[in-house]
Amino acid sequence: SQIVKWNVEAAIKSYKGDKAAKPVVDRLDVHYQPGHGFTSMGETKESDGRYFISDNKFSKDRFLPVGPLHAETAQLIDISGDQMKLVADHSVYSEPHDSIIVRRDIIKTRQVYNLDEFPNAVMDPKDSGVFRNGKKVTVELISQAPAFSMREFKVKKGDEITLILTNHDKVEDLTHGFGIPKYDIQFIVNPQETKSVTFVADKPGVYWCYCTNFCHALH
Repeated sequence: SQIVKWNVEAAIKSYKGDKAAKPVVDRLDVHYQPGHGFTSMGETKESDGRYFISDNKFSKDRFLPVGPLHAETAQLIDISGDQMKLVADHSVYSEPHDSIIVRRDIIKTRQVYNLDEFPNAVMDPKDSGVFRNGKKVTVELISQAPAFSMREFKVKKGDEITLILTNHDKVEDLTHGFGIPKYDIQFIVNPQETKSVTFVADKPGVYWCYCTNFCHALH
C-alpha cells in the first residue's frame, strides 16, 4: 500500500542490467490498497506533474466501523519534488473509483442562478397559487427565507400535481429545500433557481411540506 515515484531513465537502465541504477526515487505509505490514481491535469495536454491523488479501497482501522460497508480514503500527494508529501487526507464514499484534479483558475462557477433562464419560474409572490386543468393541478410557489409564499394548498385525491418552486433569494449559498415525506419528495433549489416535481395525490390526508435545507431561523 504505497505510492512509488520512479526515475524512468534509471528504470530503463536497471531493466537493461545496470545494477548501479536506482529507479525508485521515493515511497509513501497510503491507507490502504490504492486502486485508482490520478495526477493533476493528467487527463489533459497540460499535465503538470504537481499532484497525485490516491483513491484507496480499504480503510480498515481509519474510521469507526459503522457497518459492513466502511468509508474509504482519498489522499492528495505533492509529487513535484524528489520527496513526496501528503497534503490532504479525507474520507470518501466506499470504493472510490474516479477522480480528477484540475487547476482552480479554469473552473468558472456560478454561485447564484439567473431567474430568467427558467421558463417556468414563478416571478412574483403574487403569481403563487393553485391552478387546475381538469385532474392536472399546478402549484406555483416561491421560497424566500424564512418562508414559502403560501402557508398551505389544497388538492383533490387523484389529482396529478406539478409543484413549481422558485428560490427568490439572491444571497450566495442560500439554498432552500422542499420535502413531503409521505410522498417521498425531496429536492433543493439554489438561489434564483426553479425546480419542479410531479406526483399523484393518491392518499387523502394532511401532509407537512417543509424546507429540508436550513435557510434561516424559523425556516
